[in-house]
Amino acid sequence: MLAVRQRTPGGTGMGVRGTAVAVLGGDARMPVAAGELAALGARVRAAGLPSGAAPPGTEVFRDAGAALAGAGAVLLPVQGVAEDGRVYTEPGAGPLVLQPGDLDRLPPGSLVLTGLAPEWLRQAARERRLRLVEYRDRDDFALANAVPSAEGAIQMAMAASPLCLFDSDALVLGLGRTGLVLARMLQGLGARVTAAARKEADLARAWALGLRPLPWDRLEEGLRSADFVFNTVPALVLTQERLGVLPRHGVIVDLASAPGGVDWAAARQLGIRADLAPGLPGKVAPVTAGRILARLVVRCLEGAPPAEPREGT
Repeated sequence: MLAVRQRTPGGTGMGVRGTAVAVLGGDARMPVAAGELAALGARVRAAGLPSGAAPPGTEVFRDAGAALAGAGAVLLPVQGVAEDGRVYTEPGAGPLVLQPGDLDRLPPGSLVLTGLAPEWLRQAARERRLRLVEYRDRDDFALANAVPSAEGAIQMAMAASPLCLFDSDALVLGLGRTGLVLARMLQGLGARVTAAARKEADLARAWALGLRPLPWDRLEEGLRSADFVFNTVPALVLTQERLGVLPRHGVIVDLASAPGGVDWAAARQLGIRADLAPGLPGKVAPVTAGRILARLVVRCLEGAPPAEPREGT
């Protein structure tokens, strides 16, 4: 395990010392987060981590309820919790289910962090006076997480194309957190980067950063000359009609949430290489991604009041 580095944005780590933190499910970044928290003095209780990946000093449990007992903080995966309570786990880790009754094992005031929460989890947290944080769209997480996402997308694009990114035409769809970081990285690699966006503010930002701004209603113009297309828009934007103008050597990397923004059947029919790229941080840079999660837990704990003791614990 690599030690937490202070240059990673976050707090001092003092708030986590001595706190029981339950780490549930997730991909390869979660064991790293567990190890980082343990190194800061947390008492880590884990369930559903990738097979054999629990770091030294971690107490491992077979089910979510047992891991939650007495915890002052809970870290759930960025993929969140399903409506039926299933927590995302990697193949080989086995199923992991979180039920409302499991939350009774947490003291009131405990911190529960999850990428996304179904409505039953929000209600259960309110009823038990738990502090629920849906972190996937928080700026402090999403901006940091955009870095390994962008690097992973670039890695996929380079592996899929015979062209260099240098001196290529790259089109980025959407200029949110990930799109902005990705566009700047592509620019640094010497690509001619066009950023397509709907909002005037995003187009102005693209121009100010030296990118080529492209209004959304002119998207086909950008596609006609694109060697690489990176989509960050979680809607069907690369339709069959739009794919038809893309050069056949063009490569598409879709970073949007599943099912992505590509007409996949049309891409196959046209012979265009298109790949959906979910969960890139946990695949290409699990150590960096795990550190980002650990620092998020630290920041939230340092900003939260202490959990109230529950009777019988």
